[in-house]
Amino acid sequence: MTKRRVVVTGIGAISPVGLTAPDTWRNMLNGKSGVGQITLFDVSEFKTKIAAEVSDFDPLNYFDSKEARKLDRYTQFAMVASDEALADSGLVLDKEDRERIGVLIGSGIGGMFSFEAEHTKLMEKGPKRVSPFFIPQMIADIAAGHVSMKYQLKGPNYATVSACATSGHSIGLGLRTIQFGDADIMVCGGAEASVSPMGVAGFNAAKALTTRNDDPEHASRPFDKERDGFIIAEGGAVVILEELEHALARGAKIYSEISGLGFTADAYHITQPAPGGEGAIRAMRLAVKDAGMQLTDVDYINAHGTSTYFNDKNESEAIRSLFGAHADKLNVSSTKSMTGHMLGAAGAIEMIAATMSVKEDIIPPTMNYEVPDPECTLNYTPNKAVKKTVNVAISNSFGFGGHNTCLCVHKFNK
Repeated sequence: MTKRRVVVTGIGAISPVGLTAPDTWRNMLNGKSGVGQITLFDVSEFKTKIAAEVSDFDPLNYFDSKEARKLDRYTQFAMVASDEALADSGLVLDKEDRERIGVLIGSGIGGMFSFEAEHTKLMEKGPKRVSPFFIPQMIADIAAGHVSMKYQLKGPNYATVSACATSGHSIGLGLRTIQFGDADIMVCGGAEASVSPMGVAGFNAAKALTTRNDDPEHASRPFDKERDGFIIAEGGAVVILEELEHALARGAKIYSEISGLGFTADAYHITQPAPGGEGAIRAMRLAVKDAGMQLTDVDYINAHGTSTYFNDKNESEAIRSLFGAHADKLNVSSTKSMTGHMLGAAGAIEMIAATMSVKEDIIPPTMNYEVPDPECTLNYTPNKAVKKTVNVAISNSFGFGGHNTCLCVHKFNK
């Protein structure tokens, strides 16, 4: 069976560096940091006191008060990003077959705020005080459900959960769904809102977060020798994937063509990546091959780049091992140096960055890269965006549990 071609026709994002996709992209190029002191709860007893929050977010700017109370913060982010992406796509849904439009939006953790609030009620006031909306507020698939219901999209509708690889899986599965004819349009991405007491305490206990509390803007420093952990972040990101002929028939604007995915497992450790990035190597190789490309065609890699010792070392080793001499011709960057790690939304926000790099021929920087690490030896596009022709880009996302995803996008040519 011949796979149908798929293009990106809409993007939406709400992130620590912007309340819209254009603002997010512009601020990435300008090297703006979204990291600051945590304001969502009292951090006086926490080791980590900084995060990348979505500042200036007021749900009442997007939802009425009754609706806002029934939606967890992560679902709010997913819906805001989906609203923007659908509007950006120019789709007139009343003219479309809604049974051919699906929604695939995941979350690494789901409704953490709702879980904590209702658990507090349970402990303090008993089970009768737990909200009847608790379960549908908390579950990780409910964001996809709400987007589907709001727009009456009746195609494939579900959620992926694979930690930090979640929205990489969402977009990759959306691609396959269209390629093999099960839908013509897919609304794909992820959302997360885990800058909460349990979220921060849990990642602190795992020794995964930076404790550079006195210097928030410089705390996320992927591939830098002095990195000491990631910045927990929140937000949502969504892309509209569309079958090419359908997009051309309605005169849609096209950001890029998406044609390759690689999904693999490390099968190694609950949190650490496989030595040498073995699983990442296979994911990148599969994505490039699936796109019908050669490794030497790749111009830019949006790295997973978490600012943790093992991830950055192993991802760097994986890129050098796979790409060989071509590794020195690549630009690599980690936009987590600005957004922090948006967990289940990371793959989608970084897929948007890769798509915009292809569209505009510019590569966002890795900020806070100051002290080279002899174990990380690539061109990380340090501290300043670089103009460069980007015909092909790949985006890596790796999750706790050994989940690896790689997506390949390229310039659209008829």
